Amino acid sequence: METTTQLRLAIIVGSTRKDRFGPVPAAWFAQQARSYDDMSVDVIDLAELELPNSLDGSTDADKLADRLATADAFVIVTPEYNHSYPASLKTAIDHYRHEWQAKPVAFVSYGGMAGGLRAVEHLRHVFCELHAVTVRDTISFHNFWERFDDNGEPTDAASCASAAKGMLDQLAWWGHALREARTKRPYAA
Repeated sequence: METTTQLRLAIIVGSTRKDRFGPVPAAWFAQQARSYDDMSVDVIDLAELELPNSLDGSTDADKLADRLATADAFVIVTPEYNHSYPASLKTAIDHYRHEWQAKPVAFVSYGGMAGGLRAVEHLRHVFCELHAVTVRDTISFHNFWERFDDNGEPTDAASCASAAKGMLDQLAWWGHALREARTKRPYAA
């Protein structure tokens, strides 16, 4: 039986490239999420983990499994590489199955003119296969190098905060509803 009303949100930084931009929007979004009293935030940076090609004997894979399993909802922060999302993110997603099931997933993307939206569309299909629920609204930063100041804050702070609030409200609704449903009746895929 659930003992906390606080929603456990895992924010996953999907890029592991050197000189990547992902930690900037991830930190900004985590700050937005932390403004919700009923939400705890766990930022998972894939660059800090060593995920092998298989799950045999990896401490990092076991730790990530625990963090994903305890999460009630996810936000994936992803760039767009070659009209899709990074291999590091695909590896992290594919290592697990039950940890994603019957939980909501939202997206913060960044890229050039498309703002990472093609990566998000590919990810929606992957998460559907894993029996996760993707929320409608996303946050995308088109030409991201122009969208943040030197302090890591969006240059259009009010509009970005409004978009984050809308997406977090949807994620919170789905997160609480699905957690309650999983508690009353475990999900079986």
